[in-house]
Amino acid sequence: MYRILVCDDEKDIVSALKIYLVSEGYEVVEAYNGKEALSRIREKEIHLVLMDIMMPEMDGITAMVKIREISNVPVILLTAKSEDTDKVLGLTVGADDYVTKPFNPVELQARVKSQLRRYMMLGGGNVKKDVLTAGGIEMDDKAKEVTLDGEMVQLTRTEYDILKLLLEHKGEVFSPNEIYRQVWKDTAFGTENTVAVHIRHLREKLEYDPAAPRYLKVVWGRGYKMEE
Repeated sequence: MYRILVCDDEKDIVSALKIYLVSEGYEVVEAYNGKEALSRIREKEIHLVLMDIMMPEMDGITAMVKIREISNVPVILLTAKSEDTDKVLGLTVGADDYVTKPFNPVELQARVKSQLRRYMMLGGGNVKKDVLTAGGIEMDDKAKEVTLDGEMVQLTRTEYDILKLLLEHKGEVFSPNEIYRQVWKDTAFGTENTVAVHIRHLREKLEYDPAAPRYLKVVWGRGYKMEE
């Protein structure tokens, strides 16, 4: 059984998350500030941390820095919509993901499952050969399989090749013509719409909200890129 540490200074949130996570088969350890979270991690084997950012005594960002001094356990930050700067800072200092309040139970379950799977099956953060990742997206190029938060995703050959190109060069912007040349292995001429259609299909399969993608980003006037 996986043990999840839930840390939030609002006891109602901790209680609600505990009820939900226990119903999913997880064991839950409670904490109400960053200091308590650190103590729990030192006392018990924790497989994942759900932690609020804004807390008394020790906030989530400070706790995140100290956790990374002693553990590589996956950490998902619990954030408010207005905490965009703190989200970025949290990811910079070692958090693995974030979930915005109020929670979508389906999304929360997917993110928890994804982080646990990567942490346990990939040896606590060791990178597996032939595996490309971005957030919850994982491509096993040897097996020619793509999963999203642990669930298999069926892609066409062209969709797979586009995704592989972008995963291999995360953060780099590729114009539609460049994508066409590398994937179709042909001269690109008037191919923008063809590439756009395949990108749209990929978003429909890999994004929680295709209209506001987290991974497959468009850079207006330049092309597309993959982000973590």
